[in-house]
Amino acid sequence: MSSRTDAPVSTPNVDAPAHGTAHGTLGLGQGTALYVASVLGTGILVLPGLAAAAAGPASIVAVAAVLVLSVPLAGTFAALAARFPDAGGVASYVRRALGPTAARMTGYWFYFGVCVGAPVVAVLGGEYVVAVLGVDRAAVPIIGFALFVPPFIANWFGVRIAGWVQFVLTGLLLAVVIGVVAATFPAADAANFEPFLPHGWAGVGLAISLFVWAFAGWEVGTHIAGEFRDPRRTIPIATAIAIVIVGLGYLSLQFVTVAVLGEQAGDGQVPLLALVESTAPGVGSVLVAIVAGIVSLGVVNAYLPAFGKLGAALGRDGDLPRFLAKGAADGEIPRRSLALTGALIVVYFGLMLLNGLDLTAFILIHTSNMVAIYAAGMLAATLLLRRWSVGWWLAVVATVMTAGLLVLAWQNLLVPLVLAVASVAVTVVRRVRGRTP
Repeated sequence: MSSRTDAPVSTPNVDAPAHGTAHGTLGLGQGTALYVASVLGTGILVLPGLAAAAAGPASIVAVAAVLVLSVPLAGTFAALAARFPDAGGVASYVRRALGPTAARMTGYWFYFGVCVGAPVVAVLGGEYVVAVLGVDRAAVPIIGFALFVPPFIANWFGVRIAGWVQFVLTGLLLAVVIGVVAATFPAADAANFEPFLPHGWAGVGLAISLFVWAFAGWEVGTHIAGEFRDPRRTIPIATAIAIVIVGLGYLSLQFVTVAVLGEQAGDGQVPLLALVESTAPGVGSVLVAIVAGIVSLGVVNAYLPAFGKLGAALGRDGDLPRFLAKGAADGEIPRRSLALTGALIVVYFGLMLLNGLDLTAFILIHTSNMVAIYAAGMLAATLLLRRWSVGWWLAVVATVMTAGLLVLAWQNLLVPLVLAVASVAVTVVRRVRGRTP
């Protein structure tokens, strides 16, 4: 073994599993549910109204465009996860292609940066429950914190239990979405689609930028790829099914939002509530509260196993204390890493309370780290996947797309830069000490 702790690892055009064939417990149904929940998340609560305000009826075009653009990203992550199932997820791909220091950056971006978004999801759920039920807003932190408890308990007993919980939550979410669309569709009015472009194509561009974040989350499955039965077959199929379900969900909700509410679609902060109240007065508040709770529980439950496995993988690879390494292997439960994740979330939750529950800064930190992860992951994919294969072409397209997103997010890249400096500092310290991982 080389004594250089951060020598680059170059394995271009590799097309074989990194750790052999995984023998996990997640089947197609549970895996698809995890993917759907990680993408069809809190966006359904607010984005249909925001997109309608930005682009009017043409917001449907924006949703369709982002759905098409998300295919290369989702397809690339599916190709990587199927070929290289490892708890490190994107960081493990970056390690193979770009070396340990870049991998450490990617791992820190997800574990410490993306984790900032976890309490955001819970607070959003709490805000909606409070708003639609007329409860005092002081209850938001209590409701938000309570939304963490069931997912933590489920994941403490392993991804198999969490997978079945996710299957039920996603089923409930889809049932509610289908119910809302079915109940409101008869009230659709073709006149609400005129004029189709009230704000021009610039409005469509704004709506696209909003929905880009709605279709994020495809990287979650990379961290638990080793927990799938036959990941090389199951992950691409689960991803394809999830793309269809998520796409139809967002498209149908956007359609009825515009067709039923018309010019009032972007007036309120709870378009789902306005939709249901327009056709079934009296039940809308309870329905939206249920949706908010299901969405929040589902998103947290989908992300927790990813954080747990990544933390254990970082401990295994020496990028975090090795005490956390237990649970990194396929089939093991990363309880130590989950405990640290819980502590981080509590700290972030406390900072959010001190900030008056203003979510803007936390959302920007979350999204800027996501963009950095996507850029590194897609670049690694172009080096790892077999050249000229379908996966490789998807990676090339996705690399160009994520580079554009990185340029757009440059003003919010302070936290990713700080975490990058920290990862470089670890490399320097290791080399000075002459430690071998």
